[in-house]
Amino acid sequence: MNGLMMDFPLTITSIMKHADSVHGDSEIVSVTRDNPRHRYTYRDAFRRTRQLANALAAWPLESGNSVATLAWNDYRHFEVYYASACSGFVCHTINPRLFPEQIVYIINHAEDKVLFVDPDFMPLVEAIADKCPGIEHWVVMTSEEHMPETKLHNVLCYERLVHSHSDDFDWPEIDENQACALCYTSGTTGNPKGVLYSHRSTLLHAYATLMPDALGLAHHDSVLPIVPMFHVNAWGTPYGAPMVGAKIVFPGNRMGDGETLATLINEEKVTRSAGVPTVWLNLLNYLKQSGKSVDSLKQIIVGGAACPLSIMEAFDKHGVETRVGWGMTEMSPLGSANASYHEREKHSPESFAKLRQKAGKPIFGVEMKIIDDDGKALPWDGEAYGSLMVRGPWICSGYFKLDRTDAHTDDGWFETGDVATIDPKGYMAITDRTKDVIKSGGEWISSIEIENVATDHPKVAEAAVIGRYHPKWSERPLLVVVKAQDGADLTPEEMLAWFDGKIAKWWTPDAVEFIDELPHGATGKIQKVDLRDHFRDYAFEE
Repeated sequence: MNGLMMDFPLTITSIMKHADSVHGDSEIVSVTRDNPRHRYTYRDAFRRTRQLANALAAWPLESGNSVATLAWNDYRHFEVYYASACSGFVCHTINPRLFPEQIVYIINHAEDKVLFVDPDFMPLVEAIADKCPGIEHWVVMTSEEHMPETKLHNVLCYERLVHSHSDDFDWPEIDENQACALCYTSGTTGNPKGVLYSHRSTLLHAYATLMPDALGLAHHDSVLPIVPMFHVNAWGTPYGAPMVGAKIVFPGNRMGDGETLATLINEEKVTRSAGVPTVWLNLLNYLKQSGKSVDSLKQIIVGGAACPLSIMEAFDKHGVETRVGWGMTEMSPLGSANASYHEREKHSPESFAKLRQKAGKPIFGVEMKIIDDDGKALPWDGEAYGSLMVRGPWICSGYFKLDRTDAHTDDGWFETGDVATIDPKGYMAITDRTKDVIKSGGEWISSIEIENVATDHPKVAEAAVIGRYHPKWSERPLLVVVKAQDGADLTPEEMLAWFDGKIAKWWTPDAVEFIDELPHGATGKIQKVDLRDHFRDYAFEE
């Protein structure tokens, strides 16, 4: 017997309508090239969204067609998110930090019909336009007075396009399983793979991010999404914030500038924010140099890469909770969150330092397990290491326009490519990527744990560990370090001595190499493939 409940579709349109009617007065603030502090309300945003939807409807687009963006975090990008998805199209966010060849590939693979582009990326678009024959309209996201000169054909001005249409639009009925967004992974090998999100999966993921032990957004919050809208939908904040009516502060192309971030936080009373470790380092460096504080900020979510303990402890001094989150493009992206901050009184300083660096507990909706090489499930004892597997309603069941891959099992699990351990309380810790695992004498060494300890050194800005050939042990860890601004006198001996008592003795790297900059990928992650190539002929001293 079924329950007597209404069969109401879970769609992005329902988020928009709710925010428009219930939270219409909440603000959206943006930094854009043509306006250093644009300000309007949700009501204004969705009125313009209806105008943009009318513009899309005037073009020969069919349901399921892909509408692409090459844009920063700002109000126009927000409008495209909703106008495209709620019209029955797929909002395809493109990462401008990918190589041009990769961008051409994913535009053509996704069969994009329209591309909305920020003026900053016009040189990129002009260089690849002739390789993207499927694009029928290039829409520059600016006002008429700020339109750049270009030789491209079919170029339109965003503001002129919006203002030339009515704000009365009848939104179509959409099946909740219909695709709404598309994001391509930025893998280190092969072509990027497309992850196609549905309305249902996106709404459920947004619900999950709002839980107190996840992002925990509320109506009274002012949220600063520093993580890009072109990278896994800014971790769901463009959907979660409107659900509760939180104020949104978009940093535009200034997302990596510490001074701009501090100014936005203080002037817009930002309470919560989300971003990768590098942006937090930039903000902390600015606060240290300027002597300023961020009194309104209560919590930051850190993901995309392991968060150094030094960042957490620096934010502790500012009264800010640092919460680690973990996930993947294939997971929409949130999979786990570490909400242990309020448990610190139960632990010694050393115990809490280890706990808070873990990836956290899986949020409701995400199942996890770790398996050995034979596919056998391993215990949650905090000691067993294995391949991390996940499944859930916002985790991809396959890749867009690709046949089945080895990442998905017959019984519905997705292999993340991470090596992890899970303790009896459910806290998961990533110890490595399967492709980055270091095996010394047949035993695993966690490069991430070594890197976490290394970046705690006050003279270290960034660190990475890779395995290199060793004649006796087959492989041993090599530590590669970028010195901090005040770390010019750091020596290999001092660096290696730092590990004494902090990790297993046999995990201590055999050598240290200092370089000016670590290679980073399109989403800010350290590219160990490039590091291994750079040190491919490296030989440890006898």
